[in-house]
Amino acid sequence: MKITLKVWRQKNNNTAGKLVEYQLDNVSEDMSFLEMFDVLNDSLTRKGEEPVAFDHDCREGICGMCSMYINGRAHGPQTGATTCQLHMRSFSDGDTIVVEPWRARAFPVIKDLMVDRSAFDRVIQAGGYVSVNTGSARDANEILIPRTIADEAMDAAACIGCGACVAACKNASAMLFVSAKVSQLAILPQGQSEHVERAERMVAQMDSEGFGACSFTGACSVECPKSISLDHIARLNREYLGAKLTSDNVQ
Repeated sequence: MKITLKVWRQKNNNTAGKLVEYQLDNVSEDMSFLEMFDVLNDSLTRKGEEPVAFDHDCREGICGMCSMYINGRAHGPQTGATTCQLHMRSFSDGDTIVVEPWRARAFPVIKDLMVDRSAFDRVIQAGGYVSVNTGSARDANEILIPRTIADEAMDAAACIGCGACVAACKNASAMLFVSAKVSQLAILPQGQSEHVERAERMVAQMDSEGFGACSFTGACSVECPKSISLDHIARLNREYLGAKLTSDNVQ
């Protein structure tokens, strides 16, 4: 296939960026989207030009590193898939593909298509954990958990923290991410002892990072590569309301 790429190029967060057009010939439909970018960068390097900077790691849809806004959609046109799981057979010969970074105040551009998502790390540090004594592994069946609860917690834990929910949201809200991290612990017995402080601290940190408010349009769940449910946002709202009613430290 022949593909026209319009790629966002930006030296750093303090300089203006722009879309730069590139032409690629002989693109195989069996290439992944990131492999196509590897071919582009190889061509640019051979010409002595600066390659396009983009995040990637596992290339198996697990790590959450890849973060490209492709033709107006987070991770591209394929539902329930990350950028690295997207293949060129999803496009046609002669297509023009516009590729941009995540757009959010809380995700400043590092370079080109790379953004700083350390805001997510700070939200997790604020309360996305369970405090336990260290030691040898406890028996898996020591605390009995109903299958339905275990499955729901696992569904929430499927969140890979890629940030597609923020990129897809018109308000750049991180509620789907935060709610998934709260839910995966709050509905399990091990997470009950800290559930009030967890919701309070994580929401406060989310707000301080500059993420927008949730208006519940559902774009985040639609574009999420792991199809995290909006039910978790409803749970987070309940958890946070409970924190406001019982805590003196809600910010």
